[in-house]
Amino acid sequence: MHPQRKKRLVLVLLVVFGVGVAVALALGALRQNINLFYTPTEIATGVAPEEARIRAGGMVVAGSVRRSSDSLDVTFDVTDGAEQVTISYSGILPDLFREGQGIVALGRLNQDRVLIADEVLAKHDEEYMPPEVAQALEKVEHMKVDGYTPPAAN
Repeated sequence: MHPQRKKRLVLVLLVVFGVGVAVALALGALRQNINLFYTPTEIATGVAPEEARIRAGGMVVAGSVRRSSDSLDVTFDVTDGAEQVTISYSGILPDLFREGQGIVALGRLNQDRVLIADEVLAKHDEEYMPPEVAQALEKVEHMKVDGYTPPAAN
């Protein structure tokens, strides 16, 4: 093999290797930062992974908000019309947070399938609902119309 050709081949192989490493690092970083959305039904049935950062949303169940008297800890339940999931949050809730409205919480599931949230987002007006929550509620309604009624929450 000619020395000039050998140098070009080594250079091409190094460039291909470098691009491969860069793509692998980028994909690894993206995989760690993805927050997938899960409905309360998916969380209750075990579809959502434990200890992975997820987004969960639904309607806050009336009468489910429990606040700690000596800290900023609060727990509440959210539902998609079929299942309920408990969310635990430590911090100041958004001003628009209230029972019966749609919210999205970001956090991690523990072993008891309780979402330990580090951020809670509430809708900003009466007409708005997060798209993921609206689609989840619509999906549950379609299942009820089609003759399938999801199992009741335990």
